[in-house]
Amino acid sequence: MVEYHPLKPFLPANAKVLFLGSFPPPKKRWCMDFFYPNFINDHWRIEGQIWFGDKNHFVDTERKCFKMNEIMVFLNEKGIAFFDTATAVNRLKDNASDAFLEIVEHTDIEALLKQMPQCHAIATTGEKATTEVCAYYKTDSVPSPNNQVTLREGLTLYRLPSSSRAYPLAFDKKVEAYRRMFEAVFT
Repeated sequence: MVEYHPLKPFLPANAKVLFLGSFPPPKKRWCMDFFYPNFINDHWRIEGQIWFGDKNHFVDTERKCFKMNEIMVFLNEKGIAFFDTATAVNRLKDNASDAFLEIVEHTDIEALLKQMPQCHAIATTGEKATTEVCAYYKTDSVPSPNNQVTLREGLTLYRLPSSSRAYPLAFDKKVEAYRRMFEAVFT
């Protein structure tokens, strides 16, 4: 059964970087109606640690969820956009694994970028998203984690390590990888 993307692209007009994942996890794993909604995913903890020196800055520990409104205000102010490389998928198993996602409809990445004239960077946080972006731009240079590649003039792809706890890399090492990308994009 085809599953369509449940979220609209989050595209601040001042965005300098567009995060592209593959597709959201099943709704039963969500703690908020926004990107990286799974409470055991560390994306918002990584951003909290980088920007505020506090991995729990965006975490509501009592309710076991993320502070969606604070996240959205921060992203709008900073200029960080989010969407995914797939607009529609077949989920071959009832889980969040990219290995079991069959993409039915690909995202038109350039259409997203046209809405953000200052955006010159894409950040991916997984292998599937990275290979999808590279296929979209018809490049054979698929970067490994912590590396980048030029997709076209004025557009760089940064491949970051997955923020999933299933990805075998220490939290602090993930923070440093994301920090290096942000420093490159925002300086």
